[in-house]
Amino acid sequence: MKSVALKAYPRTQVRQNVVKKLRVAGRVPATIYGRQIKPQNLEVNAREIGDLINHSASENLLVDLAVENDAKPKRLALVQEIQHHPLSGKVLHVDFHEVAEDEKVTVHVPLETTGEAAGVKTGGGTLEHILHKLKVRCLPKDLPDQIIVDVTSLEIGKSFHLGDIKAPEGVQIIGDKHLTVLAVAAPRAEEEVAATAAPAAGEVEMTKEKKEEGAEGAAPAAKADAKAGDKKAEVKPEAKADAKKK
Repeated sequence: MKSVALKAYPRTQVRQNVVKKLRVAGRVPATIYGRQIKPQNLEVNAREIGDLINHSASENLLVDLAVENDAKPKRLALVQEIQHHPLSGKVLHVDFHEVAEDEKVTVHVPLETTGEAAGVKTGGGTLEHILHKLKVRCLPKDLPDQIIVDVTSLEIGKSFHLGDIKAPEGVQIIGDKHLTVLAVAAPRAEEEVAATAAPAAGEVEMTKEKKEEGAEGAAPAAKADAKAGDKKAEVKPEAKADAKKK
């Protein structure tokens, strides 16, 4: 990855009200970190950092940071994190990580695809993008903007694993080689969807009707049995009286 020049200025004020005024003036607060330096508060031009981000394939940016009145004329740094406004998308804060040219760095790189998978084109399958970023390790100069995978040969039921991804020269992909990255799933038939949805509604309705019929049918039977019992109870005294007369 080629480094891009960026001008920065020391920042002494960190209070919230001052930072708001800074943004209104067209500046973005920033911080630079490093293994051998203490964190330093900076500010950069909002338009310049915005242009760099908009013209980059990802937010992995390598910059030659020129800090005003700094002992080092230029400081090689990676854009580590960018905070955006949730509504406007404007850059609110930037974190830089200072690196050395001969020091390997570990970052996450976007994974993109090219071509149309055979299982999608001829079989009506669906391409499943399981991993959207890959963890890589390399020198700053070898850092790719993104890693592109050709999925043209991918059939239904087939997949690409992490070990199948070819890394650019000088780049090491980190992670479990058996981890699935891309796959083509078979289409689900409309008959299967209807078959799984229809019986459930019918069964609930039928069960409800049976319960209602059972509840309504049980009450008259109980009343009839009660009446029959009352009649039997009334007959018994008369039967005793007739027996005495005889």
